[in-house]
Amino acid sequence: MNAMHNHRQETHIAAPGPCPTVATARLTLRPHRMSDADAIARSLGDFEVSRMLARAPAPYDRQDAAEWLSGATSGLEEGWAFAITTGDDAHIGCVAFEWRGDAWHLGYWLNRSHWRQGYMTEAVRAATARFLTRMPGTEIHSGVFADNPASLRVQEKTGFRITGCSDLYCVARGAMVPHIETRLEPGDFRPAARR
Repeated sequence: MNAMHNHRQETHIAAPGPCPTVATARLTLRPHRMSDADAIARSLGDFEVSRMLARAPAPYDRQDAAEWLSGATSGLEEGWAFAITTGDDAHIGCVAFEWRGDAWHLGYWLNRSHWRQGYMTEAVRAATARFLTRMPGTEIHSGVFADNPASLRVQEKTGFRITGCSDLYCVARGAMVPHIETRLEPGDFRPAARR
């Protein structure tokens, strides 16, 4: 072995594989397509949506959506980014699992015209159920800004528990914002009731 050879420790994480398609009672969760750019730009161009996300800029435009989609559709990322769609394949939001730091993280958003209809809870539960089928025993981290109690309810219905509070920088707001950290531990998942 050459003494000048640099050893690079490769960290291998278990990954869930390609993003699947999941059907629920009212929604289809599917892999994103580049053609979703306009719908994403419309949704995240609404400051009421983007202000609840840590990394979305404001204003948010089609170029931002296209740049995000180039990574999400490349097949090179470890996690999943589901497009939340209605029966007519209209893109209304996103639910994603992303490897960050040393843990899996859940993130999601929904077009404001679809708020308060139970869609986000339906999508998060279905996506989490499928993720845990592929990655049993996995702990999932998430969180919400403190002024987003509806999002916290979605997580609590799914089995997430509050683990702490901190301040987190929100790009859209351009400020540090109080943030509630949550975690779903193995065995705490609450699937939707069967119909």
